[in-house]
Amino acid sequence: MAHILIIDDEERMRHLLSIMLGRRGYRISQAGDGVEGLERVKAEPLDMVISDIKMPRMDGMEFLEKMTELNLPCPVVFITAFATVDSAVEAMKKGAVDYITKPFDEEKILLTVERTLNFSRILAENRELKQALQQKEGTEDIVFASAKMTELIGLASRVAESDSAVLITGESGTGKELMARYIHRMSPRRKNRFVPVNCAAISPNLVESELFGHEKGSFTGAIRRMIGKFEYASGGTLFLDEIGDLSLDAQAKLLRALQEKKVQRVGGNEEIPVDARVICATNQNLQERVEKGLFRQDLYFRINVFPLPAPPLRERKEDIPALSRHFLAHFDRGQGIHLTDGAIRVLMEYPWPGNVRELANVMERSVILARDRGAITVETLSFLRSSTAAQNGKGGFRLPPEGISLEALELDVVRQALQMSGNNQTAAAKLLGLTRAKFRVLLRQLMDHRVDNDELS
Repeated sequence: MAHILIIDDEERMRHLLSIMLGRRGYRISQAGDGVEGLERVKAEPLDMVISDIKMPRMDGMEFLEKMTELNLPCPVVFITAFATVDSAVEAMKKGAVDYITKPFDEEKILLTVERTLNFSRILAENRELKQALQQKEGTEDIVFASAKMTELIGLASRVAESDSAVLITGESGTGKELMARYIHRMSPRRKNRFVPVNCAAISPNLVESELFGHEKGSFTGAIRRMIGKFEYASGGTLFLDEIGDLSLDAQAKLLRALQEKKVQRVGGNEEIPVDARVICATNQNLQERVEKGLFRQDLYFRINVFPLPAPPLRERKEDIPALSRHFLAHFDRGQGIHLTDGAIRVLMEYPWPGNVRELANVMERSVILARDRGAITVETLSFLRSSTAAQNGKGGFRLPPEGISLEALELDVVRQALQMSGNNQTAAAKLLGLTRAKFRVLLRQLMDHRVDNDELS
């Protein structure tokens, strides 16, 4: 049933409207002025607002302006006396849906509410359509060409049809949330909410309140009732990212909610049924944390019904060209910038410790650097090669027990640098972290040494 917020500084008026609308089965919340009303709109989803215009602290007009500024899409109907109809008409010009004049009769109010709720449903459908379109475009797409990702997407599509718990594992930046969103979009729950929660970002003292909600006055600062993420996601999908960072106490409460499909708000006695499909993700080895006593084994079994391991980018390098062009198209914005073959080789050879997220950042930076040239080249990506060289300088290279030919290694590295830079000595020097003068000296020494060896043989 629709959820309606009534804002009025007169308690008698709020009470009258609450009884009138409550008899028709509507869920009613109340606020004493615009400040309190704005907090309620921010805290929980609403289908419409009925507000007085003249109120202390924040009047109805300012309340409407704040809602517009904060992009809170909820239709507003104003209550006004005959003497202030002009104000209500002005409010409608600024975005209000309708107004009710005092004194009013019940049938007129119910007709206005019904008409407004129909408008609210249209707004909700438009938001869902816009979200669906965004998920099919830009960075919401899952771009892949490798066998590993093909297999993973196939598994995700199959589990999406059920309500089974899914645990997505993988390093940071591998697209775990993107995979969770894909499962939601492919599931029967796709018309309802996808609610992401970063468990690592929640204060340990607020985990229970965040997940299960709280009642007004249940703790210091709880100035109003707030529904939790489980309740908010009911009918849809709840995505718990970085679940390995939850405390043992929070894990116990989460397990109970998953088992009983009920939650209890902090400070409340009522058990509230919830119907949310839960998908979890972590970049940690939960099995090891279970063995160390840092993660509950029973919770691990509960969330690990269908494991999906997201491979790091270095293990699916076939996806790099397609991903690079995908991000380029996203950041290019019609400038016509393209990737050279040499640049693709640089991207393919980089180890990508930050995975797909790092690749997206690299492409965004490269587009900025390449605006005047129209192409992302090896030279454009010199910052990436320098990063690789710095990593190798910190111990990335290991001398084999049988030893190496330093001369052959240097010659091969120089040859590769020239090849990747299209025989541009300045660019090749940058790839090796050298000045052009030092590179030319090294190149001359190597070539002279090679000629001497050829003459001796």
